[in-house]
Amino acid sequence: MVKPNESQSILLEDLRFLVIEIMSDMEIWQDFDLLPLQKIRLGLLRKNATQRHGVTKWNRGITADNLSIDNVETIELHPDLLNNEWNAYAAFVLHHEFIHALGFRNHDLLFRKLEHSWPGKNAGDLGSKFTEYLRKKSAKWFWVCSNCNLQFPRKKPSSGRYKCRKCSTTLVDIEV
Repeated sequence: MVKPNESQSILLEDLRFLVIEIMSDMEIWQDFDLLPLQKIRLGLLRKNATQRHGVTKWNRGITADNLSIDNVETIELHPDLLNNEWNAYAAFVLHHEFIHALGFRNHDLLFRKLEHSWPGKNAGDLGSKFTEYLRKKSAKWFWVCSNCNLQFPRKKPSSGRYKCRKCSTTLVDIEV
């Protein structure tokens, strides 16, 4: 876990307050005790993470049989989620991680029902845009299709090993 600085800690706590407040007003969460969510330690993922947007970490030795909010070690969010442009998606990600903390470890149908109950209908759709943003930010290479001009930001060159998803043309490496 990356320890947040003072301003990041404030933003994380503001986000926690907002998400718990919204969850408290949601019918689907009326039978759940959400107060323990206020005690979970919030932290940050490494800034170079590109695939993970948030994670719930459990104390060592915890199995699916003894999931409890008391056994959550920390919830970590990607630090770029704390930028204003990603506010809506940050709230959705924290809601997602709170679902895990409440004991729903697997991404099964019930989990997805709880997740999709979030009132920001478009917030969940921002996940792919956030991943693309992170990839572009950390890219050292663009794999480019010379036929249809699609670009794929990557950290390593393709060296001619990959083809375009759209038209099957071999991708060309362009250094950023």
